Amino acid sequence: MENRKRTERISLLASIVTLLTIPLYLLINTYGASNTPPTEAQYVGRETCIECHLNEYNEWVGSDHDKAMDHANDSTVLGNFNNQSLEYNGMTHKLYKKDNKFYALTDGESGKLEEFEIKYVFGYYPLQQYLVEFDRGRLQTLALTWNSKDSVWYHMAKAIYKNETIEHDNWLHWTNQAQNWNGMCADCHSTNLVKGYDVDTDSYHTTWSEIDVSCEACHGPASKHLEWAAKADYARDEHNNFGLVVKTSGIDNKQYVDLCVRCHTRRGSLSDFKHSADIYNHTIPNLPNGENYHIDGQILDEDYVYGSFTQSKMYMRDVKCNDCHNVHSTKRLFEDNRLCTQCHRADDYDTYNHHYHKSKGEKGDAVIADDGVKFEVGEGTRCINCHMPAQFYMGPDYRNDHSFRIPRPDLTKELGTPNACNQCHADKSTQWAIDYVEKWHGTSRNSQYGTYFKEAETGSQKGFDGLVHIYNDDVYPEIIRATAIRLLGMHYQSKAKDILFDALNNFNGHIRYNALQNLMMDDQESFKKVLGMLNDQTKAIRVECATKLNTVNKDQIPVKYRTQLERAEKEYIEALEYSADFPSGKFNLANFYYNNKQNDKAEKFYKRALEQDPELHPIKINLAILYNNKGEYKKAEILLKDYLKNVPNDGSTMFTYALFLTERKRYDESMTYLLKAAKFSPDNPRIFYNAAMMYDFKNQPNKAVEFLNSAIKINPEDSNYYVALLNLHIKYKHTSQAKIVAKQILDKFPNINDRANIESIINQ
Repeated sequence: MENRKRTERISLLASIVTLLTIPLYLLINTYGASNTPPTEAQYVGRETCIECHLNEYNEWVGSDHDKAMDHANDSTVLGNFNNQSLEYNGMTHKLYKKDNKFYALTDGESGKLEEFEIKYVFGYYPLQQYLVEFDRGRLQTLALTWNSKDSVWYHMAKAIYKNETIEHDNWLHWTNQAQNWNGMCADCHSTNLVKGYDVDTDSYHTTWSEIDVSCEACHGPASKHLEWAAKADYARDEHNNFGLVVKTSGIDNKQYVDLCVRCHTRRGSLSDFKHSADIYNHTIPNLPNGENYHIDGQILDEDYVYGSFTQSKMYMRDVKCNDCHNVHSTKRLFEDNRLCTQCHRADDYDTYNHHYHKSKGEKGDAVIADDGVKFEVGEGTRCINCHMPAQFYMGPDYRNDHSFRIPRPDLTKELGTPNACNQCHADKSTQWAIDYVEKWHGTSRNSQYGTYFKEAETGSQKGFDGLVHIYNDDVYPEIIRATAIRLLGMHYQSKAKDILFDALNNFNGHIRYNALQNLMMDDQESFKKVLGMLNDQTKAIRVECATKLNTVNKDQIPVKYRTQLERAEKEYIEALEYSADFPSGKFNLANFYYNNKQNDKAEKFYKRALEQDPELHPIKINLAILYNNKGEYKKAEILLKDYLKNVPNDGSTMFTYALFLTERKRYDESMTYLLKAAKFSPDNPRIFYNAAMMYDFKNQPNKAVEFLNSAIKINPEDSNYYVALLNLHIKYKHTSQAKIVAKQILDKFPNINDRANIESIINQ
């Protein structure tokens, strides 16, 4: 489960579609069977495949996909339930069998020890998790987890959230939404999963056609394929992909990898999965940027491969998943360097003169890596240990980075990112690693996009130029070019407008979607561009258009776009409701209703979101604004004060609270919060302007002048601050200062309104 940054500010009243990122250490699956309209291909089950595809079936049996989920019984449960116990949070948790069923005694929703029957198993190696049924159709992932690699029990919260204790009222507790199977995991662990969330009752009716990841999860519903196979050879249509919904052969590597994206990536979901040629009709993959990745694209948190692999040279050179993996057994084709020498010459790369490490059997000492893994002599010759360094997730799950990068200790020094040399040789310095790499391979190094991404965070011209270069150079992977577009929108909005406009026309979904998502609709041209995207063939694009246009009055929408907007809004609402089982989803749905002046519904979903996760503090700001607009000032103030109690360094919200206090004519309190806001948000000129006006109200002109000058220093291009300063000097009869400011205004803003009156001040 992702660690959310509690203090991260969410834009006030932004109506955005919730993109749920799937933390897979939770669990996955469903309850039952679903029906498909008879006119469409239907799911028929793997038993229908065995007769013709026995080899593939036999490879699949026992695979990670086969064992993704199952009913709990003696043949599927791996954990030791022979009266076992473990300690966590001052409690003794127990696991045992009773009446041939499996039970856990652990802290429930009340925080007290309760008995729970285990209904399903989730995964099998290197760990197995267990699911418990709750009310409203929920399945929850038990925190008591079986390490099947070492045959021991461990507590998932203790393994993942090492620096905090997860109590029953924490949203990360196993009984709460963060560990909910229906919304967090189910769609990747079963076939034909329908989440079945009802937004009105806040309940689930989740269904599946097969409990695990079976043939039709990847190949699509197969009833039409059976019809095709039943025909005589001469009667079979040779051009209909054998009657299958999904084409899995004769496709390029992008199409192939996209078949796996819905489960093997951190992503957002617009709806239940439907097989589609365009992944952006159902899935919005996370870019290799942000809190799940290091600045150079290496994995930090689980990314489930896609975000790493699609930035690699392997992907750029048409390597597919099945070049390294048997897609039916999910195993690697080889467990030694033959995996890589399928393509890379062994006499060049599988040699000492390439890897410079001792071979197995040579004298030397083992090394202990930074994660405690012991590497024996000879392990340094394995390609994956240097080019696909691994780390632990969910406790014992050791996963490799699929970006296939060259170890770069020089980037560790420059960017603070990890490198395989020092990860393995944890007792050595970065400079030690740099010296050896330079000794072996010389001093020349290619530029790496992480350096541009890091520079862009400063807002410098160098960062801007670097991002533009990445976007314009198709040598870079498309997902990296999309990341450059995202960062241009985040850090260089006005300067990058034309580039964002250009990216809106890109054929690649990553680039087009991220250009639209990060385009601020703050001028007429941007407004027209968003309107022009309403009829895009991709659902995610249409939904994002509706997101942006949700704050626009309907009478401002040109007539020719209204039908398109209605369709997009319908998809937008469906996406919001699909994600509303999560507090962030309820928050976004509430924002939608607020923007559409449906305050009662907005209030209901703001409150529901807070009930589900009291620590999602930004909700309190939006709900406070709603109450303020309704004239319910006490409720508004309680929420604002509670927010600031939990997020005490948020200058922007302090400013909001100061304005609220001013409206209530509580001027002394307002000034206190204005000054605090100025301290925590020193780059917001509006705070300094309002503080100046408050000092003017208190007849303290020197302080007022000081704060207006600060506002001008922060934003010297806004004429309003100069005019306010001029008026202040005139009011307090600061004649010489008024003339100086008047001249500054005329020089800097020659076309300013009321020029004649300003000139008259100079001539007095």
